[in-house]
Amino acid sequence: MDFIKRLDRFVMKVETFILSYAIILISVMIIGNVLSRALTGNSWSFAQEVSNFAVIVATFMGISYAARQGRHIRMSAFFDLAPKMVKKFLAITISFVTAVVLLVLAYFSFEYVLWVKDTGRVTTALEVPAYFMAVFLPIGFVLGALQFLRNMWINVKEEEVYIGTDKKDFSEQENNKGPKTQVEEKSEAVKQII
Repeated sequence: MDFIKRLDRFVMKVETFILSYAIILISVMIIGNVLSRALTGNSWSFAQEVSNFAVIVATFMGISYAARQGRHIRMSAFFDLAPKMVKKFLAITISFVTAVVLLVLAYFSFEYVLWVKDTGRVTTALEVPAYFMAVFLPIGFVLGALQFLRNMWINVKEEEVYIGTDKKDFSEQENNKGPKTQVEEKSEAVKQII
């Protein structure tokens, strides 16, 4: 169990490193290209390819990070108003279904990577194999699926409702707080009206 926790922390640090530097790289490419065009009149021929690569990496490697932190896009109107047992059922079911969908997408994206590799395509400016950009798709989908399976497991194992491995549901956090503020009382009054 200790090995799994250390592996999980290592994967989280790698994800954070990759996401951080992908965003920095996008910023450097865009700002640098604009400055180059303004100062010299010439654009960087490679800026768009590098930016596209960084966007792909940030998007697909970010699936797992967002699932871990409970920051993925959620349609939570019904979920937030549901009683705890319904929330628990939904948290388990949604995490499982999402993991299955991500694994199916990982399979298809892996097939796509193999197809792109077989075509022998290279990028226009940098002339690197085009499948280098696509290889992060199946990796991101698999890591995301594993994280959603972890989210499902923590909801099966723990009494509280978790929206991410490291993040409890907002109502669980409110239950653990002290006295409510006026804003919290008003939001509860609105929920009761609805």
